[in-house]
Amino acid sequence: MTTRPSRLLKRVLKGAFVFLGLAAAIALLRLSGLHDALDTAWVDANIRDHGFSGLALYLGVGCLLTAVGMPRQVVGFLGGYAFGAALGTVWGTLATVMGCVVTFYYARLAGQSFVARRFSRRVAKINAFLGRDPFTMSFIIRCLPVGNNMLTNLLAGVSAIPALPFFAGSAAGYVPQTFIFALLGSGVRVSPELRTTASAVLFVVSSLLGYLLYRRYRVDDTLEEPEDGDGNGAGGAGNGSATPADTKGE
Repeated sequence: MTTRPSRLLKRVLKGAFVFLGLAAAIALLRLSGLHDALDTAWVDANIRDHGFSGLALYLGVGCLLTAVGMPRQVVGFLGGYAFGAALGTVWGTLATVMGCVVTFYYARLAGQSFVARRFSRRVAKINAFLGRDPFTMSFIIRCLPVGNNMLTNLLAGVSAIPALPFFAGSAAGYVPQTFIFALLGSGVRVSPELRTTASAVLFVVSSLLGYLLYRRYRVDDTLEEPEDGDGNGAGGAGNGSATPADTKGE
């Protein structure tokens, strides 16, 4: 049986791969000189320096992407590239929260029977976990550089927890990781070595803090991934053991 420390290491490594992949992309662009071609890229053509219309498009696309499972770190990275580290953090967090709201209310209003049937055991777990203190527990889950953002939103949507504390806690918890990746994204154009190094250090610190929260609150018991489904939905899954949550979608 896989131990909790090894499962945590696997999750953190997956999160680190997202960071390292984006950092490597920046390095390749700088070394190849292709960063100058970004002036004609989609973000520059439609979002960067396009005022309110560009911001609205970024928020809409970011909302849609995170709602359907795009890693929120990528949205933060693009926000940092388009708006800079500070505003990229603000708008990236807002876009991710909007995606959270969409997925949450999809599950609560339209997809409740499907989600509850397929993930019945997990719904009970997250209901108990978040029910201790919806704001604080939501904040803790979002601070971790692991877990499945979209799945957490779906499960919360069919749980009994109130929406507003969940959204508020999620928004606060999204900020650290969004800032790290917005800082990384802003390094495409400005001080790439300094900003990439700073974001790498912050990512390590964030992961260490996440590890302490993980151990303190046993988050793996809540966010572990089912093998073939959960509850009554998929054949045999109700009696099977669960595997860790996949970082993709976070």
